[in-house]
Amino acid sequence: MNVLNIEKQIGIETFLSDGIGIGGKLRKKPEDFIVSEISIKPPEKIDGKFSIAKITSTNWETNKLIKELSDKLHISRQRIGFAGTKDKRAKTTQLFSFYKINKQEIKEISIKDVEIEDVFQSDRPVKIGILSGNNFKITINDLKNNAQKKDIKKTNLTIQKNNGFPNFYGIQRFGIIRPITHIVGKYLVRADFQKAVMTYIANPIKGEDDQTYNLRKDLQEKCDFSAALKKYPDQLNFEKAMLNILVKDPDDFIGALKQLPKNLLTMFVYAYQSFLFNKILSMRIKKGLPLNNAIIGDIVLPVRNDIIDDKAIMVKENNIDKVNVQMSKNKAFVSGLLYGSDSVFSDGEMGEIERKIIKKENIDPRDFIIPEIPFISSSGSRRALLCSVEDLKYDLFENPDDKTKKSAVLEFSLRKGSYATSLLREFMKADDIRNY
Repeated sequence: MNVLNIEKQIGIETFLSDGIGIGGKLRKKPEDFIVSEISIKPPEKIDGKFSIAKITSTNWETNKLIKELSDKLHISRQRIGFAGTKDKRAKTTQLFSFYKINKQEIKEISIKDVEIEDVFQSDRPVKIGILSGNNFKITINDLKNNAQKKDIKKTNLTIQKNNGFPNFYGIQRFGIIRPITHIVGKYLVRADFQKAVMTYIANPIKGEDDQTYNLRKDLQEKCDFSAALKKYPDQLNFEKAMLNILVKDPDDFIGALKQLPKNLLTMFVYAYQSFLFNKILSMRIKKGLPLNNAIIGDIVLPVRNDIIDDKAIMVKENNIDKVNVQMSKNKAFVSGLLYGSDSVFSDGEMGEIERKIIKKENIDPRDFIIPEIPFISSSGSRRALLCSVEDLKYDLFENPDDKTKKSAVLEFSLRKGSYATSLLREFMKADDIRNY
């Protein structure tokens, strides 16, 4: 089964499992994609400075929801904390924290398709990455006519045999309609701030609505920031904030970038690192090297207290047997490079793969030190090549609204930082990336 061209653009070049897949479409409605954060709850403290709330939102991207919450409360978005960014077209439940905001004010917030509950005080905020994982309940609609439950079972057997699935960064990391986040990151790393800005605010890509596509196209061709600011619709609020700066000073591309939320700016560089990781993981699979067993030269990440630790272990002749015993118990995972200023390459065949990918990009570790916007600099790290799946359940049935079509429901849990769509693509092997 060939991968899609748009997947290749984000570094995903292969599948782990064989077969044609069940096909289908995700997110026909947001409620088809239900995500519940497995939160690490801050301790309750009556006189704490933070109000903690469980918020369930439907069809809200996390950054847009935070902006709406900050507007309703008349506070800076910097006073709102969260553990992980969630997709827009989904029904998601997650914790948020609010600094020095009375919990009664939070309870009284009214936003369409947003439910706020379980509000309490704490002396600790909710922070990025402070979660265990996510529970998913996902409905896949409009399966292929010949799709059968045994097709799901066959793919699941491959996943079980490998103790998981390839831990690719999903399309959401890069943008479903406009997969450009990693491209912006590449230009930031190369200190080409003009191209970074223009890639974000212009750069028309088929898939957006015609009006937005044409407005971006016009800006790309004419570089008329004033005209773009007048014509861009309000929903392109980040682009308009950047254009406001460029109208005042057409060369202030760094100032324009600084109008974006800090977590979004950081995400650009992370997305570029994610693209490189996807390329590395794809090449390892295509070379037939195992994901669920270490080979000499691999760098392995141990699991401690059910969390993947970043204290890496180099695999050598004298420890490979012990490492592979731990891997068979999901107590360790082979890792791939997330390239940054302090990166350490693997040895052996994996090291050759990592160096080949990085050499082709013609980048240097020092490029990830970005003095113009210091907080987006990245020292780099490593990421497990394989993601284990917990409590996977599945079923296939006729669509009650259309007896000629089939649907499937999958329920499962994943560790934090892993993508449900990277698991689902193994089952679906769909013919349109936007089905993911």
